Amino acid sequence: MDDSGAVVAEHRVPTPSGAVAIVDALAAVAQVLLAEVPGVAAVGVGAPGLVDGNGVLRFAPNLPGVTELPMQAELTARLGLPVHLDNDATCAAWGEHQAGAGRGADDMVLVTLGTGIGGGFVRGGVVDRGAHGFAGEIGHMVVDPHGPPCPCGRTGCWERFASGSGLGRLARDAAHAGRAARMLELAGGDPEAVRGEHVTVAAAEGDPEALAVMGRFAWWLALGVANLANAVDPDLFVVGGGLVEPGDLLLVPTRAAFLALVEEADHRPPVGIRPAALGGRAGAIGAALLARPP
Repeated sequence: MDDSGAVVAEHRVPTPSGAVAIVDALAAVAQVLLAEVPGVAAVGVGAPGLVDGNGVLRFAPNLPGVTELPMQAELTARLGLPVHLDNDATCAAWGEHQAGAGRGADDMVLVTLGTGIGGGFVRGGVVDRGAHGFAGEIGHMVVDPHGPPCPCGRTGCWERFASGSGLGRLARDAAHAGRAARMLELAGGDPEAVRGEHVTVAAAEGDPEALAVMGRFAWWLALGVANLANAVDPDLFVVGGGLVEPGDLLLVPTRAAFLALVEEADHRPPVGIRPAALGGRAGAIGAALLARPP
Protein backbone atom coordinates (compact mmCIF):
# COMPACT_ATOMS: atom_id res chain seq x y z
CA MET A 1 0.00 0.00 0.00
CA ASP A 2 1.15 3.53 -0.69
CA ASP A 3 0.90 6.52 1.62
CA SER A 4 -2.64 7.26 0.42
CA GLY A 5 -3.81 3.77 1.39
CA ALA A 6 -4.16 2.48 -2.17
CA VAL A 7 -3.08 -1.07 -2.98
CA VAL A 8 -0.25 -0.81 -5.50
CA ALA A 9 0.88 -4.45 -5.67
CA GLU A 10 -0.24 -7.85 -4.48
CA HIS A 11 0.96 -11.44 -4.65
CA ARG A 12 -0.80 -14.60 -3.53
CA VAL A 13 0.28 -18.19 -2.90
CA PRO A 14 -1.53 -21.18 -1.35
CA THR A 15 -1.08 -21.65 2.39
CA PRO A 16 1.30 -24.58 2.97
CA SER A 17 1.31 -27.00 5.92
CA GLY A 18 3.69 -26.68 8.85
CA ALA A 19 5.27 -23.79 10.71
CA VAL A 20 8.53 -23.66 8.75
CA ALA A 21 6.76 -23.79 5.39
CA ILE A 22 4.33 -21.03 6.41
CA VAL A 23 7.15 -18.69 7.44
CA ASP A 24 8.99 -19.52 4.21
CA ALA A 25 5.88 -18.70 2.17
CA LEU A 26 5.27 -15.41 3.98
CA ALA A 27 8.87 -14.35 3.49
CA ALA A 28 8.73 -15.27 -0.19
CA VAL A 29 5.53 -13.26 -0.74
CA ALA A 30 7.05 -10.25 1.01
CA GLN A 31 10.26 -10.51 -1.04
CA VAL A 32 8.31 -10.55 -4.30
CA LEU A 33 6.49 -7.37 -3.28
CA LEU A 34 9.64 -5.68 -1.97
CA ALA A 35 11.31 -6.29 -5.32
CA GLU A 36 8.32 -4.85 -7.16
CA VAL A 37 7.78 -1.75 -5.01
CA PRO A 38 10.92 0.05 -3.79
CA GLY A 39 10.99 2.02 -0.57
CA VAL A 40 8.68 -0.15 1.55
CA ALA A 41 9.06 0.90 5.19
CA ALA A 42 7.38 -1.95 7.08
CA VAL A 43 5.58 -5.26 6.67
CA GLY A 44 2.28 -6.21 8.29
CA VAL A 45 1.17 -9.81 8.78
CA GLY A 46 -2.19 -11.19 9.84
CA ALA A 47 -2.14 -14.76 11.19
CA PRO A 48 -5.07 -16.94 12.28
CA GLY A 49 -5.05 -17.86 15.96
CA LEU A 50 -3.71 -16.54 19.26
CA VAL A 51 -1.11 -13.83 18.58
CA ASP A 52 0.47 -12.29 21.67
CA GLY A 53 1.93 -8.82 22.15
CA ASN A 54 5.45 -10.05 21.33
CA GLY A 55 4.52 -11.26 17.87
CA VAL A 56 4.36 -14.96 18.77
CA LEU A 57 1.65 -17.12 17.21
CA ARG A 58 0.79 -19.15 20.29
CA PHE A 59 -1.85 -21.45 18.83
CA ALA A 60 -3.66 -21.74 15.50
CA PRO A 61 -6.48 -24.31 15.54
CA ASN A 62 -6.88 -24.27 11.76
CA LEU A 63 -3.11 -24.54 11.07
CA PRO A 64 -2.26 -28.03 12.34
CA GLY A 65 0.98 -28.28 14.26
CA VAL A 66 1.57 -24.52 14.51
CA THR A 67 2.16 -23.52 18.13
CA GLU A 68 4.51 -21.09 19.90
CA LEU A 69 5.84 -19.77 16.59
CA PRO A 70 7.92 -16.54 16.89
CA MET A 71 6.70 -15.44 13.49
CA GLN A 72 7.37 -11.72 13.89
CA ALA A 73 10.98 -12.20 14.96
CA GLU A 74 11.70 -14.74 12.23
CA LEU A 75 10.27 -12.54 9.48
CA THR A 76 12.03 -9.44 10.80
CA ALA A 77 15.35 -11.27 10.64
CA ARG A 78 14.72 -12.49 7.11
CA LEU A 79 13.36 -9.28 5.62
CA GLY A 80 15.48 -6.67 7.39
CA LEU A 81 12.42 -4.47 7.94
CA PRO A 82 10.09 -3.81 10.86
CA VAL A 83 7.36 -6.49 10.89
CA HIS A 84 4.08 -6.14 12.76
CA LEU A 85 2.18 -9.38 13.49
CA ASP A 86 -1.45 -9.43 14.55
CA ASN A 87 -4.41 -11.78 14.44
CA ASP A 88 -5.81 -11.88 10.92
CA ALA A 89 -9.35 -10.96 11.93
CA THR A 90 -8.06 -8.11 14.10
CA CYS A 91 -6.26 -6.85 11.00
CA ALA A 92 -9.43 -7.20 8.93
CA ALA A 93 -11.42 -5.32 11.57
CA TRP A 94 -8.98 -2.41 11.41
CA GLY A 95 -9.02 -2.48 7.61
CA GLU A 96 -12.82 -2.31 7.52
CA HIS A 97 -12.83 0.42 10.19
CA GLN A 98 -10.33 2.58 8.34
CA ALA A 99 -11.19 1.89 4.71
CA GLY A 100 -14.34 -0.21 4.48
CA ALA A 101 -17.80 -0.81 5.89
CA GLY A 102 -16.88 0.25 9.44
CA ARG A 103 -15.85 3.82 8.70
CA GLY A 104 -17.51 6.21 11.13
CA ALA A 105 -18.27 3.54 13.76
CA ASP A 106 -16.15 4.04 16.87
CA ASP A 107 -17.34 0.76 18.42
CA MET A 108 -17.59 -2.09 15.95
CA VAL A 109 -17.18 -5.85 15.85
CA LEU A 110 -16.01 -7.68 12.76
CA VAL A 111 -17.30 -11.23 12.30
CA THR A 112 -15.53 -13.17 9.54
CA LEU A 113 -17.26 -16.28 8.23
CA GLY A 114 -14.98 -18.79 6.55
CA THR A 115 -13.85 -22.29 7.40
CA GLY A 116 -14.21 -21.08 10.99
CA ILE A 117 -15.24 -17.75 12.51
CA GLY A 118 -12.82 -14.97 13.34
CA GLY A 119 -13.47 -11.66 15.00
CA GLY A 120 -11.97 -8.30 15.74
CA PHE A 121 -12.95 -5.43 18.02
CA VAL A 122 -12.60 -1.68 17.59
CA ARG A 123 -13.48 0.14 20.80
CA GLY A 124 -13.42 3.91 21.06
CA GLY A 125 -11.85 4.13 17.61
CA VAL A 126 -8.84 1.95 18.43
CA VAL A 127 -8.11 -1.78 18.13
CA ASP A 128 -9.01 -3.72 21.28
CA ARG A 129 -6.78 -6.79 21.56
CA GLY A 130 -7.58 -7.63 25.17
CA ALA A 131 -5.09 -8.10 28.01
CA HIS A 132 -2.88 -10.62 26.19
CA GLY A 133 -3.62 -9.93 22.54
CA PHE A 134 -6.12 -12.76 22.25
CA ALA A 135 -9.42 -10.86 22.02
CA GLY A 136 -11.54 -11.74 19.02
CA GLU A 137 -11.53 -15.55 19.17
CA ILE A 138 -15.29 -15.36 18.96
CA GLY A 139 -15.70 -18.52 16.90
CA HIS A 140 -14.79 -20.52 20.00
CA MET A 141 -17.60 -19.26 22.18
CA VAL A 142 -19.41 -22.45 23.18
CA VAL A 143 -23.06 -22.21 22.12
CA ASP A 144 -23.94 -25.90 22.58
CA PRO A 145 -21.80 -27.94 25.01
CA HIS A 146 -23.24 -31.11 23.47
CA GLY A 147 -22.56 -30.00 19.91
CA PRO A 148 -20.09 -31.28 17.32
CA PRO A 149 -16.33 -31.39 18.01
CA CYS A 150 -14.19 -28.41 17.04
CA PRO A 151 -10.55 -28.38 15.83
CA CYS A 152 -9.71 -26.40 19.00
CA GLY A 153 -10.36 -29.57 21.03
CA ARG A 154 -13.71 -28.60 22.57
CA THR A 155 -17.27 -29.25 21.46
CA GLY A 156 -20.12 -26.98 20.41
CA CYS A 157 -18.12 -23.90 19.43
CA TRP A 158 -20.06 -21.22 17.54
CA GLU A 159 -18.00 -21.76 14.41
CA ARG A 160 -19.23 -25.37 14.16
CA PHE A 161 -22.70 -23.92 13.48
CA ALA A 162 -22.24 -20.53 11.79
CA SER A 163 -19.20 -21.03 9.52
CA GLY A 164 -18.87 -22.54 6.07
CA SER A 165 -18.48 -25.97 7.61
CA GLY A 166 -21.57 -25.33 9.74
CA LEU A 167 -23.66 -24.40 6.71
CA GLY A 168 -22.54 -27.58 4.96
CA ARG A 169 -23.43 -29.68 8.00
CA LEU A 170 -26.92 -28.17 8.19
CA ALA A 171 -27.38 -28.89 4.48
CA ARG A 172 -26.24 -32.51 4.79
CA ASP A 173 -28.62 -33.00 7.71
CA ALA A 174 -31.44 -31.69 5.50
CA ALA A 175 -30.36 -33.98 2.66
CA HIS A 176 -30.37 -37.06 4.86
CA ALA A 177 -33.83 -36.06 6.11
CA GLY A 178 -35.18 -35.77 2.56
CA ARG A 179 -35.50 -31.97 2.65
CA ALA A 180 -32.86 -30.91 0.12
CA ALA A 181 -33.85 -32.09 -3.37
CA ARG A 182 -32.26 -29.21 -5.33
CA MET A 183 -29.17 -29.09 -3.13
CA LEU A 184 -28.78 -32.83 -3.52
CA GLU A 185 -29.11 -32.49 -7.28
CA LEU A 186 -26.36 -29.85 -7.35
CA ALA A 187 -24.13 -32.18 -5.30
CA GLY A 188 -24.52 -35.04 -7.74
CA GLY A 189 -26.99 -37.03 -5.67
CA ASP A 190 -24.75 -37.88 -2.71
CA PRO A 191 -26.00 -36.44 0.62
CA GLU A 192 -22.44 -36.46 2.00
CA ALA A 193 -21.27 -34.34 -0.94
CA VAL A 194 -23.65 -31.47 -0.16
CA ARG A 195 -21.72 -28.30 0.74
CA GLY A 196 -22.49 -24.74 1.68
CA GLU A 197 -22.10 -23.51 -1.90
CA HIS A 198 -24.95 -25.80 -2.95
CA VAL A 199 -27.16 -24.09 -0.36
CA THR A 200 -26.35 -20.60 -1.60
CA VAL A 201 -26.87 -21.51 -5.28
CA ALA A 202 -30.21 -23.16 -4.58
CA ALA A 203 -31.31 -20.36 -2.26
CA ALA A 204 -30.50 -17.78 -4.95
CA GLU A 205 -32.79 -19.75 -7.26
CA GLY A 206 -35.58 -19.43 -4.70
CA ASP A 207 -35.59 -23.07 -3.65
CA PRO A 208 -37.69 -23.21 -0.44
CA GLU A 209 -35.70 -26.04 1.13
CA ALA A 210 -32.43 -24.17 0.61
CA LEU A 211 -34.01 -20.99 1.99
CA ALA A 212 -35.06 -22.96 5.08
CA VAL A 213 -31.46 -24.15 5.59
CA MET A 214 -30.23 -20.59 5.10
CA GLY A 215 -32.75 -19.39 7.67
CA ARG A 216 -31.53 -21.92 10.22
CA PHE A 217 -27.94 -20.93 9.51
CA ALA A 218 -28.89 -17.25 9.94
CA TRP A 219 -30.38 -18.10 13.34
CA TRP A 220 -27.08 -19.59 14.50
CA LEU A 221 -25.20 -16.58 13.18
CA ALA A 222 -27.62 -14.24 14.96
CA LEU A 223 -27.26 -16.17 18.22
CA GLY A 224 -23.55 -15.44 18.42
CA VAL A 225 -24.00 -11.85 17.27
CA ALA A 226 -26.67 -11.30 19.95
CA ASN A 227 -24.37 -12.74 22.62
CA LEU A 228 -21.62 -10.38 21.50
CA ALA A 229 -24.01 -7.42 21.50
CA ASN A 230 -25.03 -8.26 25.05
CA ALA A 231 -21.38 -8.51 26.11
CA VAL A 232 -19.68 -5.55 24.41
CA ASP A 233 -22.53 -3.27 23.15
CA PRO A 234 -21.11 -2.14 19.76
CA ASP A 235 -22.92 0.20 17.42
CA LEU A 236 -22.10 -1.92 14.37
CA PHE A 237 -21.37 -5.48 13.31
CA VAL A 238 -19.50 -5.90 10.03
CA VAL A 239 -19.85 -9.41 8.63
CA GLY A 240 -17.13 -10.55 6.24
CA GLY A 241 -15.84 -13.66 4.55
CA GLY A 242 -17.06 -15.64 1.57
CA LEU A 243 -20.35 -16.58 3.20
CA VAL A 244 -21.69 -13.02 2.97
CA GLU A 245 -21.70 -13.18 -0.85
CA PRO A 246 -25.42 -14.17 -0.86
CA GLY A 247 -26.09 -10.73 0.66
CA ASP A 248 -29.67 -10.23 1.80
CA LEU A 249 -30.41 -13.96 1.53
CA LEU A 250 -28.29 -14.28 4.67
CA LEU A 251 -28.36 -10.85 6.26
CA VAL A 252 -32.12 -10.21 6.22
CA PRO A 253 -32.98 -13.35 8.25
CA THR A 254 -29.93 -12.73 10.44
CA ARG A 255 -31.15 -9.24 11.35
CA ALA A 256 -34.63 -10.55 12.09
CA ALA A 257 -33.31 -13.36 14.31
CA PHE A 258 -30.95 -10.93 16.05
CA LEU A 259 -33.86 -8.74 17.15
CA ALA A 260 -35.54 -11.80 18.65
CA LEU A 261 -32.38 -12.97 20.45
CA VAL A 262 -30.64 -9.84 21.76
CA GLU A 263 -31.59 -8.59 25.20
CA GLU A 264 -34.41 -6.03 25.09
CA ALA A 265 -34.16 -5.05 21.44
CA ASP A 266 -37.02 -2.58 21.91
CA HIS A 267 -35.10 -0.67 24.58
CA ARG A 268 -31.68 -0.25 22.97
CA PRO A 269 -30.52 1.83 20.01
CA PRO A 270 -30.43 -0.03 16.69
CA VAL A 271 -27.31 -2.10 16.10
CA GLY A 272 -26.25 -2.32 12.47
CA ILE A 273 -25.36 -5.64 10.81
CA ARG A 274 -23.60 -4.71 7.60
CA PRO A 275 -21.65 -6.68 4.97
CA ALA A 276 -17.91 -6.07 4.78
CA ALA A 277 -16.63 -3.95 1.90
CA LEU A 278 -13.00 -5.01 1.38
CA GLY A 279 -13.53 -8.68 0.55
CA GLY A 280 -10.54 -10.99 0.73
CA ARG A 281 -8.14 -8.06 0.96
CA ALA A 282 -9.45 -6.83 4.33
CA GLY A 283 -6.87 -8.64 6.46
CA ALA A 284 -3.93 -7.63 4.27
CA ILE A 285 -5.07 -4.01 4.11
CA GLY A 286 -5.55 -3.88 7.87
CA ALA A 287 -2.16 -5.52 8.49
CA ALA A 288 -0.49 -2.92 6.30
CA LEU A 289 -2.29 -0.09 8.09
CA LEU A 290 -1.31 -1.45 11.51
CA ALA A 291 2.32 -1.80 10.42
CA ARG A 292 2.55 1.69 8.95
CA PRO A 293 5.11 3.81 10.83
CA PRO A 294 3.60 6.80 12.65
